Amino acid sequence: MKKIGIICEYNPFHNGHIYHLNQIKAMFPQSFIVLVMSSSFTERGDISILNKWEKTSIALDYGVDLVIELPFIYASQSADIFSYGAIAILKELKVDTIVFGTETNNSDKLKKLAMTQINNPDYDKKVKEYLSQGINYPTATSKAVKDITDEEIIFPNDLLGLSYTKEIIKQKANIEIVTIKRNNNFNDKELKGDIVSSTAIRANLKNKLIKNYIPKETYNYLKKKKENNNYFNFLKYKILTEQENINKYQTVDEGIENRILKYIDNSNNLDELILKIKTKRYTYNKLHRMFTHILCGLSKEEAHDLELKYIRVLGFNKEGKKYLNTIKKEINIPIITNYNQKNASLLELETKVDKIYSLIMESENNYRQQPIQK
Repeated sequence: MKKIGIICEYNPFHNGHIYHLNQIKAMFPQSFIVLVMSSSFTERGDISILNKWEKTSIALDYGVDLVIELPFIYASQSADIFSYGAIAILKELKVDTIVFGTETNNSDKLKKLAMTQINNPDYDKKVKEYLSQGINYPTATSKAVKDITDEEIIFPNDLLGLSYTKEIIKQKANIEIVTIKRNNNFNDKELKGDIVSSTAIRANLKNKLIKNYIPKETYNYLKKKKENNNYFNFLKYKILTEQENINKYQTVDEGIENRILKYIDNSNNLDELILKIKTKRYTYNKLHRMFTHILCGLSKEEAHDLELKYIRVLGFNKEGKKYLNTIKKEINIPIITNYNQKNASLLELETKVDKIYSLIMESENNYRQQPIQK
């Protein structure tokens, strides 16, 4: 039986995710599916519009067997760190295949470019040269790869897939790569076609047409959600009370705190603040992640300790439960299925993030909840 790994944020779960799962089932009919999922905050720095338990419940309804939380320490950082954490978890769980969507749908190309990034000594030199010109990191890496291989990789899912591939190679994980063609634009905000992006759904939450692009389970959760206006007020309060001390937080580098303090008073929302402080060197996503780190108090010291210390189970079905019972003796780090005094220290950062999330979303604080079983 194939053990398939998928890495998703489900912000929110939509028809494209159903297509993804259906494709996996068609390719590997008797497979066991493990989902590694970011929970309260995402790789782009966004707040998840559904909480981790709602997303877990939907994933189990649509054929996932086991849902594992991608800890905040990985989930809220750059694509390389996001991928490092996700692949480390899949490796521990003995997954043998990963299936993800890409624009080019070419796993051989991803492997070739990943090997270039890892092994070619000119790659790092070229990245540094482009960074010294004030170019942001994702663009610098794309340009460096193009210079060396004459292959271009610019689309967001290709770039993320390249990060997954690189981590599989670096971690010597025995995981086969399978890609699925992705046709819609990751950043497109329009509702058109049969499948639209999560970005489009988030941008059109008040539009009743989103009902056509998400399953009823997602819609039923979304229609109960209040519009979130709290994030920026909490963030602004923290910045104003800590002032230049915010440079202790992850990704607050190179004096960017001075630009933040210069514009924070006259900014009315997060997008406005980001537009005022944005430079050629800082992408929108990097700044968004940075503000998430400030809000949640993720220090540079905490952020640099990337060792995988535990695996947190969010949900499972009968097959998932059986698999966990079979494999737990082969895993040398704790598998956490409940919150207690014994594992509280391991979950300290995640618990804090969950509390901040519930405060912003004006929702119940459910960090002690046990895994969902279906």
